[in-house]
Amino acid sequence: MSTEPTPAPVRFTVVARVLHWTMAVMVIATLFIGVFMVNSISDFHALVAIHEPLGIAIFVFVLVRIGWRLTHVLPPFPPGMGPLDRLAAKYSERLLYALLICQPLIGWAMVSASGLPIVLFGSLHLPAIVPQNITLFAILLRAHIIAAYLLYLTFAAHLAGVLLHTIVIRDRALDRMAFWRAPKSSREVAEGE
Repeated sequence: MSTEPTPAPVRFTVVARVLHWTMAVMVIATLFIGVFMVNSISDFHALVAIHEPLGIAIFVFVLVRIGWRLTHVLPPFPPGMGPLDRLAAKYSERLLYALLICQPLIGWAMVSASGLPIVLFGSLHLPAIVPQNITLFAILLRAHIIAAYLLYLTFAAHLAGVLLHTIVIRDRALDRMAFWRAPKSSREVAEGE
């Protein structure tokens, strides 16, 4: 039996990558649908019928993702990433997770306070999590909008960080979450790895 520690994987697990990219598509779709909902009277109900179940799906996915994350070894950051970059990555990710948990819960509470049910599919509704109350609804609506802006900003910062590391720094940080085969670096080619 070996006493050496298991080396950290170079990439996230396939499950983590599937969860990440599926959630990325769902979050982008939900944010855009939310914007269109606010600006559309004729399509409002159709957009709500997509937005609400998608928000609940994101909530479930983020809980699964956090559970997966806590039980699996993470791939290391690229060697050239400094301590400040690592801290920024760590805490922006935590903020993103917190927003992805809070935003659907705020939305669920907001709809509950309005007196309407959250319809998942057909006759499948979620129970109310707060009492019907117009004042509470107004407060939660404001909180949902503020959280949406924070989610936009955090998501944009995450994307900017990925683009910075991919295009400018070129440290292959994106390879940790990619499905494609990572190209070998010039050092690896020279060393015959």
